[in-house]
Amino acid sequence: MKLTQKFADTCKLPADKTDHLFRDDDIVNFCLRLRQSTPGEVSRTWLYRYRVGVKQYSLTIGSAKAVPAMLARKHAGELEAKVRLGQNPQAEKQRTRAEASNTFGALVDEYLDARKADWRHGSARQVRQHLLRHARSLHSLPIGTVSQRDIALLLNRIAQGGEVASNRLRSSLEAFFSWCLQQGHTLPAGNVVSNTAKRKEVARSRVLSDDEIKLIWNSLGDDDYGGIIKLLILTGQREAEIGRLRWEEIHDDCIDLPGERTKNGRQHIVPLSDPAKAIVEKFRMAGRTFVFGRDDRAGFAGYGPPKKKLDERTQIPAWVVHDIRRTVATGMGDIGVKPHIIEAVLNHVSGHKAGVAGVYNRSSYAAEKRDALVRWGEHVNALVQDRDAVIVPMKRA
Repeated sequence: MKLTQKFADTCKLPADKTDHLFRDDDIVNFCLRLRQSTPGEVSRTWLYRYRVGVKQYSLTIGSAKAVPAMLARKHAGELEAKVRLGQNPQAEKQRTRAEASNTFGALVDEYLDARKADWRHGSARQVRQHLLRHARSLHSLPIGTVSQRDIALLLNRIAQGGEVASNRLRSSLEAFFSWCLQQGHTLPAGNVVSNTAKRKEVARSRVLSDDEIKLIWNSLGDDDYGGIIKLLILTGQREAEIGRLRWEEIHDDCIDLPGERTKNGRQHIVPLSDPAKAIVEKFRMAGRTFVFGRDDRAGFAGYGPPKKKLDERTQIPAWVVHDIRRTVATGMGDIGVKPHIIEAVLNHVSGHKAGVAGVYNRSSYAAEKRDALVRWGEHVNALVQDRDAVIVPMKRA
């Protein structure tokens, strides 16, 4: 027989049966299933049933009341063609469902868990911010449906706040999609981040003037943020290194940063001048792990609001906290500190200690670093107190 809409609407269950299949003569695996669900109620469902080897599969096309016979026959014919070509429609359906459950958000959680041991704290925090916060609009999408256009629009939006921020997000996304491919997830378009535009970055060259340093210093309060910014001015270290400073890293008159806390992965000793030691001691509190931070869980967080308030008080244009590091390096040079000592103070592995020179020159320049930071501390103190600096002779490096 040929399964038609008229037949589907009028056929009845054979006597003494509550479940029966009617098969189509033209499409042999195309069926109409009648099943008695409750007394007097019979469901009518289009099916496509086939075998792969010894295993039988059954695919539901839809209710005969909702899906017209013509459409059901067309779909069954397409399934028949796939089976004859050696495909398994049921397996494809299961695979599609599985891929649909692999959303961007679900895989981000797997990725962060899998890679967390490979990243330093700062790197992990940045990647989490990129993928969990900035890319939140993609979280509900199956990973295989995320397009290059989706990524481009996201990067364009972030670029409105800064080219560098867009590029950093792009790097995190590209690494994430590469990981997805490595884990065997189906990405029809491959790594859709790879062909998106990378913004041109202009290296910052902003150096704060002496008057600006003085104004910033004298506008800071005695709170955690004020202590952090003053220590950055006195030491030239990175914001995260000071903001997450631990008491166990402070030994008498120096800070001892372990490799896992520094950008280059190398232990770094930072001598403390008297002004720097005085600031640290203001925050000493028994039983605390971190020097700064409200809840003593991970150091100081929330730089945005206090920086905004500081800008409102000072009205100093176009500066960011990282400019302090460049300012310290420039200022040390101005008071006579040698370039390779400045690099040692900043924990840079470049210039004087890069390449072959760095392999053979293992000197930490401990004494020279101390002299440099003592001189710089006196320079800053004199500047903010509006007096002449007491000249401290430099030791020969």
